[in-house]
Amino acid sequence: MKYVCKYTPVELLAGFGIEAELLNPAAESFELSDQHIHSNVCSFSRSITEVRLRNSGGPLILTTCCDSIESTGEVLKSLGQEIYILDLPNCNDNCCSRLLYKKELLKLMDELSKALNKEFDTERFFAAFDSSSKYVSGPYVSVMGARLNSDLLELIEKESPLPVKNNTCTGIRFVERPPESDNLDELMEWYADALLKQVPCMRMSNVSKRRDLIEDPNLCGIIYNTVNFCDFYTYEYSRLKSELKVPVLKIETDYTFLATEQIKTRLGAFYENLAAEPGKDKGKVSNAHSYYAGIDIGSTSTNAVIIDNKRNIVSFAIVPTGVKMEESAQKALDEALNKAGFKIGNIRGIVTTGYGRARIDFRNKDVTEITCHAKGAYFLNPRVRTIIDIGGQDSKVIRLDDEGNVTDFVMNDKCAAGTGRFIEMMAQSLQLSLEEMSTYGLKWDEDIAISSMCSVFAQSEVVSLIASGKKLEDIVHGINNSIASKVVSLGKRGKLKKEFMMTGGVARNIGVVRAIEDKLEAEVIVPQEPDICGALGAALIAAES
Repeated sequence: MKYVCKYTPVELLAGFGIEAELLNPAAESFELSDQHIHSNVCSFSRSITEVRLRNSGGPLILTTCCDSIESTGEVLKSLGQEIYILDLPNCNDNCCSRLLYKKELLKLMDELSKALNKEFDTERFFAAFDSSSKYVSGPYVSVMGARLNSDLLELIEKESPLPVKNNTCTGIRFVERPPESDNLDELMEWYADALLKQVPCMRMSNVSKRRDLIEDPNLCGIIYNTVNFCDFYTYEYSRLKSELKVPVLKIETDYTFLATEQIKTRLGAFYENLAAEPGKDKGKVSNAHSYYAGIDIGSTSTNAVIIDNKRNIVSFAIVPTGVKMEESAQKALDEALNKAGFKIGNIRGIVTTGYGRARIDFRNKDVTEITCHAKGAYFLNPRVRTIIDIGGQDSKVIRLDDEGNVTDFVMNDKCAAGTGRFIEMMAQSLQLSLEEMSTYGLKWDEDIAISSMCSVFAQSEVVSLIASGKKLEDIVHGINNSIASKVVSLGKRGKLKKEFMMTGGVARNIGVVRAIEDKLEAEVIVPQEPDICGALGAALIAAES
């Protein structure tokens, strides 16, 4: 029998000889579930429905932990699946709740006894309680928040430099062994109380016990998971972010296999910051007459930078990223070497960054673009405290402290709205070159609002505006404003602090830069070569390694 909630009476099921298995599926798509459940329902509920409709996998036991799960259970029941639903109280600290849940447990026992034609075995029940310790000694990273699928948890554990403790709502299920008793009614009352007294999930009325999860001197950082269209854990994240001194990274999952690379980038940057050595001599560059290379393999372009032992930029190259990222990286490095008059033997260290960073065999090390852009921007201007990086497929806002360390960062979702690709599509719709897009919106008359940031819908808006006789200059200005609004809103999820620097290819678009400056009411510094900031940071890291 499958289950999804830590308040499920797993030990009771064992009393009937039922082996309970946590159902924590990731769906390839929501093709079947969307025929029965609205697309704005929490993605975990949709994932359950999708997986069950493709392969029911036997009986499923649910609790009414939220309206979405309750509705999911009713939908699956109506489709002929064997579903058991327990009415879970949301009060976890009073006598009434204990008695109500005891009633639900006794009802379930009766249903199972009739369905299986079996009697409840108390010896099996007692034997099912897990007495093993889940204690993690020493410094660790805690995963908190809503449930997350097994593949994502495995990724978090694999990438982490420290042990990982799963403190999500399904990861901290623990119920002590009950006292021996032949009185089934008393035993079930004790059991109901023990289930409800676990570290509470956020749907419970009293969540004060969750403080135990963060009041540990060995806690070094928190990865906080939320699920699309689930509000319960959003409130806790906001509180933790404002209260805690340890780094907190928020990730949002939709229970599909999409956006894995984006999440991996966020994890990598979080761990790099976590593992940074306080007081390390960041200015150290060894070996006179030595040269170092950084390569940034992005979705649109691949950039290479070569620096010398005094941190002078010797040469750089920018080439399009092809289908084979390894070839693009090699081409960029070869071009930079040719410009410098070097051979590969002159290079003492190579650090790669960007989406393709881990796929380059000739690298000495790979570092996330978050860390590399911070390193490069701070090197170019130590006054910078906020970096806005808009690349081909994503946007990032990175915040630095006075020493250039990353203190926080946010990235856009898996949608490419407001990125370089978005601008390219708008330019195609307007039959303008990227150079023309950069300046066309500077001389505008009418302040036109582009309401949709989805590339497809925005294109439709643009076509309608053209058909209605709107000037191209005004339309481009509207596009620039929509991009600026999105990136500034992204940055305001945390504190924005002067000075601002913009990196990435979109920084060459004067209209977008001006629109962002208007939204921020502040100047935005644009480096002479904004495309190579990440590669420069990677080269600096290579020199310091």
